[in-house]
Amino acid sequence: MSEKKLDLINVGRITAVFGIKGWVKVHSYTEPQENLFEYHPWWLKTAHGVKKVEIDDARPHGDAFVAHIVGVDDRDLAMEFTGFDIAIERDLMPELDDGEYYWSQLEGLAVYTQFSGTRQRLGIVSKLFETGANDVLVVVGDAESIDQKERLVPYVPEQFVLSVDLTAGEILVDWDPEF
Repeated sequence: MSEKKLDLINVGRITAVFGIKGWVKVHSYTEPQENLFEYHPWWLKTAHGVKKVEIDDARPHGDAFVAHIVGVDDRDLAMEFTGFDIAIERDLMPELDDGEYYWSQLEGLAVYTQFSGTRQRLGIVSKLFETGANDVLVVVGDAESIDQKERLVPYVPEQFVLSVDLTAGEILVDWDPEF
């Protein structure tokens, strides 16, 4: 029997232990955050590969959540899971409408600007973050970019982000390279 290669996407992180009965604190990357618990199983990304776990209970706690991993019933065992990213199989993610993208689809794409009519490579998307008003692309210089600067480009379609081409692996922006 051949084992299929897992196509995983990070959806959260175990940040700390909680209490003495094996519970862990969890930070969710999903929107809304409680959607994290709709996905089963979780795959924890450890230094020794991925480990499949199931959650049998979870609840909000402050600005994050606490959860109980099946078979983990004491603090010391729970401690072994802290610091691990939580991933799920990509095909569990809901389909998005045209023009909508998961952050994980944008990370690693090459970013080109056509500011002042000349196409120039600014670098690659290293990550994204939220500001409240809009998401922001963190673009870092690479071997093919015009320089090694880090740029923060607002993810505002039609204003700064002109197109996203997942097939070509690139994003076209209208952004002054001086910023």
